Amino acid sequence: MSNLKGIIDSIRKIMWQDTGLNGDAQRIEQLGWMLFFKIFSDKDKELELMNDDYISPVPAELHWDAWAGDDEGVTGDELLEFVDRKLFPMLRNIQLIPSEDVQYKRALIVREVFEGNNNYMKSGINIRKVLNKLNELDFNIAKDRHAFGELYETILKELQSAGKSGEFYTPRAITHFICEMINPQLGEKILDPSCGTGGYLTAAIEHMKKQANSVEDHQSIAKNVMGWEYKPLPYLLATTNLILHDMDVPNILFRDSLDQPLSAYTEKNRVNAILANPPFGGIVANNNENNFPQNFRTKESADLFLVLMIHLLKQDGRAGIVLPDGSLTGDGVKQRVRQKLLEECNLHTIIRLPNSVFQPYATVATNLLFFTKGEPTKEVWYYEHRLPEGQKSYSKTKTIQRKEFEPIKKWWSKREESDQCWKVDIQTIIERNYDLDIKNPNKKEETIEHSSSELMAMLEHSFEKSADLLNQLKEAAQ
Repeated sequence: MSNLKGIIDSIRKIMWQDTGLNGDAQRIEQLGWMLFFKIFSDKDKELELMNDDYISPVPAELHWDAWAGDDEGVTGDELLEFVDRKLFPMLRNIQLIPSEDVQYKRALIVREVFEGNNNYMKSGINIRKVLNKLNELDFNIAKDRHAFGELYETILKELQSAGKSGEFYTPRAITHFICEMINPQLGEKILDPSCGTGGYLTAAIEHMKKQANSVEDHQSIAKNVMGWEYKPLPYLLATTNLILHDMDVPNILFRDSLDQPLSAYTEKNRVNAILANPPFGGIVANNNENNFPQNFRTKESADLFLVLMIHLLKQDGRAGIVLPDGSLTGDGVKQRVRQKLLEECNLHTIIRLPNSVFQPYATVATNLLFFTKGEPTKEVWYYEHRLPEGQKSYSKTKTIQRKEFEPIKKWWSKREESDQCWKVDIQTIIERNYDLDIKNPNKKEETIEHSSSELMAMLEHSFEKSADLLNQLKEAAQ
């Protein structure tokens, strides 16, 4: 499989010529379902060769080879009609007979992928051109599959600039750092309840693979690394991502994590570790806040996710998550959520990130929180992560890099205060009404210059906070 990037670039050019595709998000979704089905079909062939009992859940006439595999095969209007009138409708209604068999689990994945995604292309000729390019890829060659897995990351990264779809992608420097600090072990249950495109899951999988010495170990990883995602596009992308990381049956549920009462999650549902970037700034849908105890009910998704994650951890379970500044401060429900966190868990570390880490999707300041369930917090260590020298902000071309976390990793095991690090005892935090938005007391005063774009972003954030406060006041007055 040579020139992987060239193949993907050629597909992009073909898609640009199709009148049905509008914007990066649609092009990624289109490429997503086609890539998924090609990868899924190649894996089907491998499973049928290796396991006499395995039968593909996909009907024979819908197999990739039957309609897409022949470069001289069906094209034009006939191909377009097949995709729209037969392929999608039949796969959306694929037969399901619930069981623990691989066939059922893979059938469920196919149905959920095709139920939630669409064919946007309007030219059957262009579809054929894309299929022929995809036919140059063979995902049953492990070396090539892993090479494509790296290229797939660049496709996912494009979501950052694809409007609202940017919310599904966490910079990989962050997912890898959190995974290293949480250090998931073989046999442990690992969960991301808002898994997006699967970055934390793949980081955990690769981390645990280094500990694996047998087929049973790899099967344990596939079973115990779990994700939940309720939007169709990221579910599709995450599922494909895990298949590329050798998970034949990705353990990702297509569901809203907030759709069940908190009491429905019992000890059997609890996990050893949570790695997550829960949605923030969003409003909870379907009155799902009513699934939580009265004193924690709020429309703010990040706060509900924090309550859920505390509940889902086993005793001594640990978590590494991303939260915005807005979750560290505030009265009412926000204060009660923070009090719950500090009383039920040891919140030992907060890494404060610059506000441009998630640009251009989000410009709010964010933090990495690390906590362990079972003992109350006695003190919280803060580390102020700073931009590389000479860099004013992160951007699409200058993203946060893994090497930037090396000083934090060195500091982690032997903590000392400095102009970037400080600790705060729990009594001080209690006196602040559990406010965790604590500025660096050791930082030297300096004159900060902002570019016009940064000033605009800060002003926009200020307007958003004002609007949120106004809405809260309106709700309180009702």
